[in-house]
Amino acid sequence: MVIGILSRWNATCGVSLHGEMIGRELLRRGHKIKVFAPYLESANRWWHHKLIRPDEEYVIRCYEETSPDGKEGRLDIEKVLNEDIDFLIVESYEKLPYRDVERLVRILRDRGIPSIAVIHEATYEDLKYGDMNLFEKVVVFDERYVKEVLKDRVKEDKVEIIPYPCYPVREGKRRFAEDGVVRFFSFGRQPKEEYCPYIETLKVLRKRFDNFTYRVVRAIEPLRVQEDWITQEERVLDYEDIVKELHSSDIHLLPKGNTKKVVVSSTIYQVLGTLTLTVVPDNRFFETLPHGEDAPVIFYRDVEDLNAKLLEVIKKEELRERIRENARKFVEENSVEKITDKYEELINSVVLKDIH
Repeated sequence: MVIGILSRWNATCGVSLHGEMIGRELLRRGHKIKVFAPYLESANRWWHHKLIRPDEEYVIRCYEETSPDGKEGRLDIEKVLNEDIDFLIVESYEKLPYRDVERLVRILRDRGIPSIAVIHEATYEDLKYGDMNLFEKVVVFDERYVKEVLKDRVKEDKVEIIPYPCYPVREGKRRFAEDGVVRFFSFGRQPKEEYCPYIETLKVLRKRFDNFTYRVVRAIEPLRVQEDWITQEERVLDYEDIVKELHSSDIHLLPKGNTKKVVVSSTIYQVLGTLTLTVVPDNRFFETLPHGEDAPVIFYRDVEDLNAKLLEVIKKEELRERIRENARKFVEENSVEKITDKYEELINSVVLKDIH
């Protein structure tokens, strides 16, 4: 089967990561894929959309995203129609040229080519489709999207819940603080203020415990902090770089600010498989992860709680091992292989339905 995927691609964002994880696994299984991605000039307008590798031969850049100032984008529909595909997956997000995407889905439907949408939009208002029932199925990551984002926009029998996938377990060889130094690490492109709880907590922790370092790798401009225990680098990391960095670290500090929107952190699904201990704020980005004794991460509520949690995890080996085993279990339950199985089943059910 030739499967089209309309999505950001080879970029540092959750939309791109999801499309790539599913798309490359489908490719590994013998399917052919055609990726319809945004023009680079358009995509690069967004501070969080940084390309991390050259495009593969199956990537066709053919649409312009809605601009940061709100100007509507456009899709070169003919570029899609010129490709021979049997099925289309739309990784749907709020910067898509919605009108053109709807036109494309209608044309494909008339030609007997079904489409599904994977919802990344975070609010009901973000969805700018005139009729979402054009899609054969609409996929969401969890029940929150059904209740808060879709609401009445699509028929109930069209909705499928398929969780965000995890990269597989790739455990590093480093033992916790094996060189006598606890190595903290952060990466990405989050707004600078989202690092503040970690910086503030480590400054306090420094008064009681000083054999640690904090390495920060950011895709854009470094943090404005000057501490001899902080090292910084400006670099965009691909997945292999991320794994290498995490395998040489003891604790991963993941910055994410509060929001009322429905969101998931693609980063957590990308990194949990390294089994490096990860610390996250207890907010909407992580609210669907197991909590309590089954938590695969270290949750914190505020700076005081964060300070206590870091001290506890540094001191207690059994706690560290429990969190790692929880992470292993979560990753295995939500592996990209198992999640792609669900997409394959969904695609086959839609295709068979259309044949009958």
